Amino acid sequence: MSETIHTAEPSTTGDKTESLDVKQIQALLPHRYPFLLLDRVIKLERQKKIVAIKNVTINEPFFNGHFPGEPIMPGVLIIEAMAQAGAVLLLSEIEDRENKLIVFTGIERARFRRPVVPGDQLRIEVDVLVWRRIAGRMSGEVFVDGKLVAEATISCVVVDRVKKAAESEAAGAK
Repeated sequence: MSETIHTAEPSTTGDKTESLDVKQIQALLPHRYPFLLLDRVIKLERQKKIVAIKNVTINEPFFNGHFPGEPIMPGVLIIEAMAQAGAVLLLSEIEDRENKLIVFTGIERARFRRPVVPGDQLRIEVDVLVWRRIAGRMSGEVFVDGKLVAEATISCVVVDRVKKAAESEAAGAK
């Protein structure tokens, strides 16, 4: 990946942040439709906090079966959106991020306060509790119209991406 990621650089006051569009998010995360659950990052404070947006539409594939006639976004996908936001924050700090993945190692204190339905916009706020180059622990909250809909504490680890067999063979043939 040669695309440059512009993340927030701390200013002298420590309050400068920058947003990321979906293409910049995709440059950081390996997730793609239908599993990319972030539309925009509206705030990124390096090694501290990220605020992201997910627009929930009736076209989401999971609404076909969850639940017909009464569409509700699965709670596990709300937590996944939270984890993806945290991964963007952590991967933006890793120099060789194209060779790395952030994977879950734990989810604690997950609570769901109200249903998320088509037409809602998720505001995903994730704060870093612990950050190391190889692992992290984050606290996340998700809001719709200023009301808390979900919260959890997420643990993760940085791992090497597994190269595809074809890439390995092509590299070996050179």
